Amino acid sequence: MATAVRITNDLVRDAKIFCKIDSRSLTGQIEHWARIGKCAEENTDLTYSLIKDILIGLAELEQGESSEYKFG
Repeated sequence: MATAVRITNDLVRDAKIFCKIDSRSLTGQIEHWARIGKCAEENTDLTYSLIKDILIGLAELEQGESSEYKFG
């Protein structure tokens, strides 16, 4: 369900810059930041890199991309 929200012009300006770098839409960029922020608040001990890797792994699973992990 889509919902309209008000955000600051500064956030929109920053998102416009970053969305071009990562080839996302403006909405996609803000959603990406929101997912990372939510994960960071729920898991305060995780680094940004680890959060990003987790989100990449989840996206791969959603696309059916998975393989067995081999220890050692």
